Amino acid sequence: MLTKREFYIDGAWVAPLAGRDYHVIDPSTEEPCAVISLGERADTEAAVAAAKAALPGWKAVPPAERLAYVEKIYAIYKARAEEMAQAMSLEMGAPITLARAAQTGAGAYHIKCFIEAAKKFDWIHPLGDGTPGAMIAYEPVGVVGLITPWNWPMNQVTLKVIPALLAGCTMVLKPSEEAPLSSILFAEFVDQAGVPKGVFNLVNGDGAGVGTQLSTHPDVEMISFTGSTRAGRAISKNAAETLKRVCLELGGKGANLVFADADDEAVRRGVRHMFENSGQSCNAPSRMLVERPAYEKALQIAKQTAEETRVGSPREEGDHIGPVINQSQYDKIQGLIESGIKEGATLLAGGPGRPEGLNKGYYVRPTIFADCTPDMTVMREEIFGPVLSIMPFDTEEEAMAIANDTPYGLTNYVQTQNAERANRILREFHSGMVVANGKSRGNGAPFGGVSSSGRAREGGRWGIEEFCDVKSIGGWFE
Repeated sequence: MLTKREFYIDGAWVAPLAGRDYHVIDPSTEEPCAVISLGERADTEAAVAAAKAALPGWKAVPPAERLAYVEKIYAIYKARAEEMAQAMSLEMGAPITLARAAQTGAGAYHIKCFIEAAKKFDWIHPLGDGTPGAMIAYEPVGVVGLITPWNWPMNQVTLKVIPALLAGCTMVLKPSEEAPLSSILFAEFVDQAGVPKGVFNLVNGDGAGVGTQLSTHPDVEMISFTGSTRAGRAISKNAAETLKRVCLELGGKGANLVFADADDEAVRRGVRHMFENSGQSCNAPSRMLVERPAYEKALQIAKQTAEETRVGSPREEGDHIGPVINQSQYDKIQGLIESGIKEGATLLAGGPGRPEGLNKGYYVRPTIFADCTPDMTVMREEIFGPVLSIMPFDTEEEAMAIANDTPYGLTNYVQTQNAERANRILREFHSGMVVANGKSRGNGAPFGGVSSSGRAREGGRWGIEEFCDVKSIGGWFE
């Protein structure tokens, strides 16, 4: 079992001032795999004080030099990628093949995109209205608190830490206590890159402790949070007293509209996307709406795809799904599967309990419900597990009404070969991100939602802008 109890504060690994032991659980065995310390107020205060003291110096570092530090982090990240993959596989149960390709790969991808965006970022430029000396400048917000989740650890850490560094902010990172090992390793990368002391600080802790302390701290100018909508609301309330900027990337309940003219792989692609990372993705296409003429064939394909989806140990190579994160999440998913059965949905594949041959670990059977109705719990609540709900529709208008009838608004999907219809639906979806036919949204595209999914815009130049204040200048000397 690993023991890694230090915090990274003011450029050094330090023992907690007031921390308490916390056992990190390997979700594949239900046994402790590491011991960390959860910080308390004294640790948070020390980290914020270090960030505040480092802010004037880091703000004064030219953007090109800040970029050079990020390029060093990128090189170290790539060189130590296998360590990162092993850490995430252990802490949150990602199968090692997925951990290498997608989990670790996501971090490298975002760092690279930020480097490219920073090279083109115009930190000060003319307003452009013809007024001489009228300028716009982007300046760092200040000390920022970064609170990241367990489901895509490096995806979210890099989406916050890297643009904050580029913008000239100093920071305190609180990773999820469920999956802290990858963030501790990332702190080693930052230290190895020689980032000046106090610029980046890490304190492990839980939401009620360090999370609340950061969101209420008067010296923290901004909170960037990824996690549940419930926690996002609490952070917003906590931050209101000190008028912080709050950037929230929260839950989702994505709709995937499959029309009769969709390509042959559309249904299979949607099911596999839903099951990726054991369904633990906020942008998962968890509601599949199928045009009635294609409905029966879609159910056959979905059922076959679910039955072909293997569940196994994170230690095994290959294309399979692993466990969900913990007992609480496992129990929640089981309860929602039971609700689908009780409310009359047709259980097409999977169901309650663990997959055959897996008697230990938080493994969930890949589950598909058919013949759902919009009012069912499995169609309304974010399940955050490998559970897909499918229902038919008759008209585009009906499908759009159902798709947009949700408090969430993160990502929605459409599958059709009709270009006019696809473009119309992409505009009509009420969500921050929309995708047609499995296409990419593009390198450096912003990630974020609307409504109960929060309104962060993470990634590329938009991600850098989130950590900047815009200064309007008059009378600039040319």
